[in-house]
Amino acid sequence: MRFYKYHALGNDYLVLDPRDYPQGAPPAPKQIRLICHRNYGVGSDGILWGPTATTQADFGLRIFNPDGSEAEKSGNGLRIFARFVWDQGLVKTPRITIETPGGVAEAEVKNGHRITVAMGRVTFASAGIPVAGPPREVLNETLTVRDRTFTFCAAGIGNPHCVIPLPETSAALATTYGPDIEVHPNFPNRTNVQFLQVLDRANIRIEIWERGAGHTLASGSSASAASAVAHRLGLVDREVTVHMPGGKLFVEIGEDFSIRQSGPVIKVAEGMMHPELFATRL
Repeated sequence: MRFYKYHALGNDYLVLDPRDYPQGAPPAPKQIRLICHRNYGVGSDGILWGPTATTQADFGLRIFNPDGSEAEKSGNGLRIFARFVWDQGLVKTPRITIETPGGVAEAEVKNGHRITVAMGRVTFASAGIPVAGPPREVLNETLTVRDRTFTFCAAGIGNPHCVIPLPETSAALATTYGPDIEVHPNFPNRTNVQFLQVLDRANIRIEIWERGAGHTLASGSSASAASAVAHRLGLVDREVTVHMPGGKLFVEIGEDFSIRQSGPVIKVAEGMMHPELFATRL
């Protein structure tokens, strides 16, 4: 079983090309959990299964979290996959369209390793995220987890996000409260969580608890959602540098809250998973 490993600001994925897998289907959830395990497997924040069939774009893509669940969209996953198809010589131009369950995105490869992706339009409407309760824009609402009540805004960009603006943020906040917020009853499909600190009108910092993955060094969709929320609240302008533990991602916010983001993608390795791996029982 061949794999290709890339990271985008420390957010690492394994690309599995269906052409290398005679069964024509992605690994089962228990296999995904094993492959992504940092000690017993190859180790990653998720699996990108593609290219897959599509009638809407140049390539189709499925995205799997390390817990075996499937994600609708991933900004870093899209950027990594664009680099992969470019590296494989599957495209003749640097502009690439990719269909995921969360919609079609357009990516552009620049200088081989810097990738821009148009993520689509952010919505704050409860039905489109989704968030439980009556139809509304989910802005400056409250939720209580453990020993603390937070003010949050919800945003969707093909997948759900809960953005919590705070005077300061930290990894401890993400790891302490993120797991409970991810599965809070407010979010029928669970949610990604961003703890947001606005540094100035052109810079924000976020710590991320990612649905199905946990605390991650970076997330493209999280950067999109947090930037859009900060702009919707009037705290930042339309061009924002998002500071994450793994590095910086540049985000542009359109008048309709469409998002473009740009950052590096690094190839780490390619190789073969040995059949003995799958004899392991976790």
